[in-house]
Amino acid sequence: MSPWPVWGAGAAHNAMKDTPFVIAGRTFRSRLIVGSGKYSSFPVMAQAHAASGADMVTVAVRRVNISDRSRESLLDYIDTEKMFILPNTAGCYTADDAIRTARLGREAGLSNWVKLEVIGDERTLFPDNEALIEATRVLVKEGFVVLPYTNDDPIACRKLEDAGAAAVMPLGAPIGSGLGIQNVNNMRIIREFARVPLIVDAGVGTASDAALAMELGADGVLMNTAIAGAQDAVAMAEAMKHAVIAGRLAWAAGRIPRKMYASASSPVEGMVGR
Repeated sequence: MSPWPVWGAGAAHNAMKDTPFVIAGRTFRSRLIVGSGKYSSFPVMAQAHAASGADMVTVAVRRVNISDRSRESLLDYIDTEKMFILPNTAGCYTADDAIRTARLGREAGLSNWVKLEVIGDERTLFPDNEALIEATRVLVKEGFVVLPYTNDDPIACRKLEDAGAAAVMPLGAPIGSGLGIQNVNNMRIIREFARVPLIVDAGVGTASDAALAMELGADGVLMNTAIAGAQDAVAMAEAMKHAVIAGRLAWAAGRIPRKMYASASSPVEGMVGR
């Protein structure tokens, strides 16, 4: 399947420049990963997921009623035939707590994949990178596919790769802030040296933020609040779908270089009177 929608000959040409979105040997159709929290209702969440075109959704293990599956759960509103569930360790503040939560999710049959979060500060929700790297090492040894949420720190990303992370997921800005990517240069550096997929996680506020992430060479974008908190979550989900596609296509096309001065759109050579 082509990684691009078929819009015409130009799209077909550019499709040759891209590669599939693969994490740990699994191929995904969409480069947009969505969340499952903060929606006004489960039905709205389901509609937004469908509009996003995403085929991976992250679910907080602590929000899933594992002990009593007879009660209504957000899992009842996720089509697992179309969506791959990525459990996350949201709310964990120590490596031990995150490791325990990941194990609980696997034992409950959610997945051996985990979006690993170890928060270091309650106000900023910035990750504790030292604890994150420690937890990554442990979980990788236990057979988990680990996707760690980290700071936009090239050194931390490199250490997470060395610890066995299947992808690195640096934040664009604090979780839920909607500020967009604050450190573009760091993202470029991470992209240059990353040997695993780079997924921008957290801080996206609107479609242009998602497009920028992809234009910087990110392999994917993970978001929740930007969609769930929008006035029209379903419409925003569709906007994000197109933004991710457009940003990736622009990255593959290769933008023109930035110049300090103007450059005429029409060449002056050969014009009458010159």
